[in-house]
Amino acid sequence: MPERNPILITGAAGEIGGVSRTMVDMLLEEGEPVRAFVRQDDERAESLRQAGAEVFVGDLLTIADVTAALKGVRRIYFSMSLSPYYTDAVSLMAAAARDRGDIEVFVNISEYEQSFMTYEMMTAPEEERRAWLGGLVADWSPQQRAHWIAEQVLDWSGLPTVNIRGAMFVENPLLTWLALEPLSRGELRLPFGDHRLAPIAGYDVAELCVKILTDPAPHISESYDLNGPELKDMHGFAEDYAAVLGSPVTYVPEDVETWNETYVDTTLAALPHTAEHLKTLTRLMGGGGYRGTTDQLETLLGRPPKTVRWALENHPRIRRLAAAS
Repeated sequence: MPERNPILITGAAGEIGGVSRTMVDMLLEEGEPVRAFVRQDDERAESLRQAGAEVFVGDLLTIADVTAALKGVRRIYFSMSLSPYYTDAVSLMAAAARDRGDIEVFVNISEYEQSFMTYEMMTAPEEERRAWLGGLVADWSPQQRAHWIAEQVLDWSGLPTVNIRGAMFVENPLLTWLALEPLSRGELRLPFGDHRLAPIAGYDVAELCVKILTDPAPHISESYDLNGPELKDMHGFAEDYAAVLGSPVTYVPEDVETWNETYVDTTLAALPHTAEHLKTLTRLMGGGGYRGTTDQLETLLGRPPKTVRWALENHPRIRRLAAAS
């Protein structure tokens, strides 16, 4: 049998349970060759090697590295941590992929907000934008703007692209490590009022991306808007945390800006780009602007999405907190 082309997975050195790392494991289990793009050759890179992946060490902002990583590759999954240089990295990968001329699919992780923070809405008069986005937000965060530009760049490139617009992950810092200290006291302190959300498990996003990478033809040029299985308010989330932690948890609503100052500004002072993105998300959700659900994920996976409770049960930080309780 001819040797198969490796599938390039960027962001592969993330935490165990992260989307890229989960995808590597899933692809290897299916017998697919994987080239994992990592920034540093450390214990995480060694773990990828031990799992069976080919590890490429490089910089997504260096075109020579990106071009070398694509040698022999025909299918690409692109993901990168929140960064002021996110659009640069997507553009460099797109340029290198276009130069190859034989790419079969470029799976691009985007965000659910792109489905409603559209060009038309974000260029409307400010009063209209605020009404549409819940009254607290009139502009994109820098990261949301980067994702919008990235989608345009990939469209202009002519590459066979699939945009994965996932809702907020259950694994998002807002729901996990920024919530840990109050949770240790039996309180879920979040600034979302009585609004309902349908966050998505990272595992489901990984499974869908693997499905697309192994059979891309039906998905080319699609943009998928993905939610978790059900809309729930924060009282419902508190029940999930309580079940996982094995102790009572009460939802305590907070003022959005007070919460941002207390939790985001203090914790992420050294990462202003990330902080601004998270604060924009809290304003969207706290203002009722994180709207809408779709059944696309269930249709694409052929099964119901994983629940919030399942994702919390499988999150390392929440599990450690449960063990310490």
